[in-house]
Amino acid sequence: MTAADTRAAGPPVPVPRAPEGAGAAPVPAKGSPDSRPKKRKKGELLPYLLILPALVAIAAVYAFPLAKTVIMSFQDMGRKELWTGESPPWVGFEQFTDILGDGEFWSVTGRTVVFMAVCVTLTMAVGLLLALLMTRLTTWVRLVLTAALVAAWSMPLMVAASIFRWLSDSDYGLINTLIAKVAGEDFLGHNWFLDPKQGFAIISLLVIWGAVPFVVITLYAALTQVPRELEEAASLDGANAPAVFRFVTWPVIRPVFTMVATLSVIWDFNVFGQIWLLRGNKPEPEYETLGLYSFSKAFESTSFSQGTAIALITVLLLSGVAVYYLRQLMKTGEVE
Repeated sequence: MTAADTRAAGPPVPVPRAPEGAGAAPVPAKGSPDSRPKKRKKGELLPYLLILPALVAIAAVYAFPLAKTVIMSFQDMGRKELWTGESPPWVGFEQFTDILGDGEFWSVTGRTVVFMAVCVTLTMAVGLLLALLMTRLTTWVRLVLTAALVAAWSMPLMVAASIFRWLSDSDYGLINTLIAKVAGEDFLGHNWFLDPKQGFAIISLLVIWGAVPFVVITLYAALTQVPRELEEAASLDGANAPAVFRFVTWPVIRPVFTMVATLSVIWDFNVFGQIWLLRGNKPEPEYETLGLYSFSKAFESTSFSQGTAIALITVLLLSGVAVYYLRQLMKTGEVE
C-alpha cells in the first residue's frame, strides 16, 4: 500500500483494550510474593502431632490383632501349630464356607440378634422414662438419683454378676422368696437357668442394669436442651403431654437417642462377661451367643482358625451398624 492509499484510508482506528481482569489473569512478576509457593504454617501441623501418639497406640492395640485375625481365618491353625510354632497351612475360604454352612452358627446368630434386640429395646425404654422423670424431680432428688445411677454404672461386672447370682439363686434367692409370697411356697427352689428363656431373662436384667445409667444420663442431658418456651406454647395451644413430646421434645433429642441406641446395639451384640459369669464360667450351648460361640470353637475345640473366622464375621456384621453410627455422629456435628 502506498502513502497515498494510506492517506486516503484515513487515520488508524485505535483498538480498545480489554478492561483489567476481563481476560486472562495477569501473570505475576518473577520474584513477587504471589509467585512464591505457599508454605504450610507450623500451627496447622500441631493438631496432627498431638493426636499422633493416640493413633499409634490404637494401631498397636487394634490394628495388629485385627490383621492377625484376618490372616489366621484363612489358615488352619490347631494345637500342633500353636505349640511347635510351625506355619499353619493355608485353606483359603474353607473356614468361612464351613461356618456359613453350619446350622448351629445360624442358630447362635439368631439367638444373639433376639437377645440384643430385647436388651436394647428395654434399655432405651427404661432409660427414656427415667430421663423424663428426672426433668420433673426436685434438685436434691435428682442429685440423689444421679449419684445412684453413677454408682450402679461404676460397679465392676464381677460384683454385679455376683449380686444377680444371689438374687436368682434357687435356694436363697430374693426373687424366688418374693414370688413365693405371692404364688405359693412351691416356687421356692426354682432354678431359673434350667430353661434358657428364663435364664436369658436374668441375664438381660444384668445387661440392662449396667446399661441404663449411661442412657439415662445422656438422654437427660439432651432433654435439658429442649426449649421450655416451645413446650409451654404447645401446651397453651391445647396439646397434651404425648403430643408435646412427639412434636416438640422428640425432634430435639432424636439424634442423641439414635446414637445411644446404636451404641447399645454394638455393646449388647458383643455381650460376653455377663453370660460367662452367671453360668459359672461354663455356659451351656443353649446360652452361647456369637462371642461365646467363637471362644468355644477357638479354645475348647482347639480350632483357632475357625474361632477367628467367626469373630471376623461378627466384625463384618457390626461394621454396618458402626458406619451408621458414624454417619449420625457426623450429621449431628453438621447441625451444630
